Amino acid sequence: MKNDFCMPRGIENCVSPGILIDAERVAGNIQQMISTVKGDSSRLRPHVKTHKMADVIRMQVDAGITKFKAATISEASMVAGNGGEDILLAYQPIGPNIDLLTQLIHKHPNVSFATIVDHKDAVNQLASSMQHADLNLRVRIDVDCGMHRTGIPWGSTLNALRELIEKKVGLEYEGLHVYDGHLHQPDSETRKRETIEIINQVVAYDKEHTAGNVVGGGSPTYGFWAETTSWECSPGTTLFWDLGYSTAFPELPYNIAVAILTRVISKPGKNLFCLDCGYKAIASEMPLKNRLTVLGMDDAKIISHSEEHMVLESSRASELRLGQALLTIPRHVCPTMALHENAAIIRGGEVHSERWHVTARNRLGI
Repeated sequence: MKNDFCMPRGIENCVSPGILIDAERVAGNIQQMISTVKGDSSRLRPHVKTHKMADVIRMQVDAGITKFKAATISEASMVAGNGGEDILLAYQPIGPNIDLLTQLIHKHPNVSFATIVDHKDAVNQLASSMQHADLNLRVRIDVDCGMHRTGIPWGSTLNALRELIEKKVGLEYEGLHVYDGHLHQPDSETRKRETIEIINQVVAYDKEHTAGNVVGGGSPTYGFWAETTSWECSPGTTLFWDLGYSTAFPELPYNIAVAILTRVISKPGKNLFCLDCGYKAIASEMPLKNRLTVLGMDDAKIISHSEEHMVLESSRASELRLGQALLTIPRHVCPTMALHENAAIIRGGEVHSERWHVTARNRLGI
């Protein structure tokens, strides 16, 4: 990992706060993802929730990636409209989202869609909707392998859900969705051991029931899935990387490709400076001290954070001038991206007029 993001040329005309994306680093991260699966891009099903950008989808398609994973109908629609051929909605559709999914399938008859389920009520509602629309939807069972957020554990309940799916007209059991998002151990050997335990559970199920298609592994673990299985892998944050992952997993070979441009708007006291980087510009779910790092100011400490302001303390505050541009790296890039409509693009160390839109910010767009 390289955290050597530098201030690009041409920054003076960029509005702040704003996202900067180094397109060449994104391309490099895509190639690293493909390298991790030994060049077999058919094994990649990258999650699009990190970037939500049509331009990034097209870059991946150009690199030979055709399968994707999405969290929202809007994200799935974006993928379908930009070259994706096989889309897994990795979020159990409920309520009006079932109708939206049906509309999306009708709109893109040449795209293959699937979704995940973990409850009989969802299966029944999906089957009814697909039958009414004269459609056949591929379905994967969402397995709770330890995160305890969604999914269903191994055992009789999972087996019963699969039997129900297989009986339903309008649905086709396709396989398993096994997301190990709880595995964030800094020690790679510990993380690998925990991942292999989950993989072995899938292997045991496959021997007894024939699992079908399996997708597993998030960004910190998908390399282990790639190394030890022939199943699909679904990294997401690897496309952009961020401060959180680069700090926790320094051995992973990805480059930070996104920074937030901010400017000094006030100097309210000794050693204090205020940036135009409020929590409407950067994700604020992390503890205050962990929300970003200011490049070139290692001692900068966040004092307060509000809607449009961030106050920091640094022994170098007196060196800063009002209006001075600074680069910051977000701790968590995924929710940060969703706060912005577009991003300025860097190529060859210079900001170009090119802008990439955060296409799928709108959850309801199809």
